[in-house]
Amino acid sequence: MALTYSKENLIGTKAPDFNLPGVDGKHYSLKGLLHNQHGVVVMFICNHCPYVVAHQDRLIALAHTYQKNGFQFVGINSNDETNYPDDSFDNMVKVAKQKDYPFPYLRDKDQTAAKAYDAVCTPEIYLVDYEGKIRYHGGIDDNWKEPDKATKHYLKNAIEDIHAGRPVKEPTPHAMGCSIKWAA
Repeated sequence: MALTYSKENLIGTKAPDFNLPGVDGKHYSLKGLLHNQHGVVVMFICNHCPYVVAHQDRLIALAHTYQKNGFQFVGINSNDETNYPDDSFDNMVKVAKQKDYPFPYLRDKDQTAAKAYDAVCTPEIYLVDYEGKIRYHGGIDDNWKEPDKATKHYLKNAIEDIHAGRPVKEPTPHAMGCSIKWAA
């Protein structure tokens, strides 16, 4: 596990579209997910990273809360499955069922989505508003190990700001987690 921090953010830029297969057998695009929504939370996640595993329940809870308010969530796994078989599509299906993900979980096999977003780690979060602009890029909160000790809830606050029609108030922190496992 190599701790990696996200690069400079893309705040204010148009979010790259994608068209990726989900574990449910459907294909998803950002454009389709944005339809009639306030925004989309694009999450670069995977199956094996301890930072992702530690945040899974928090992301699921946020999805349950905010999908009712017009925010779609989507998980994207861009890790190389050849050298990291825990992140294979079959294992994605298992994890999504086991955790009962309330959002599409997509496979970015050729890693084009991760490259388009300039994503480098998992979990790395992008909040895209209804106009298709990235309004937030960073982490989830300030305590990856102990959710009850988190004092700053970056993603939740950013969603609340967008929902209220105001700019994101808190500076966007760098995401931290395992590096995306790039194909050779």
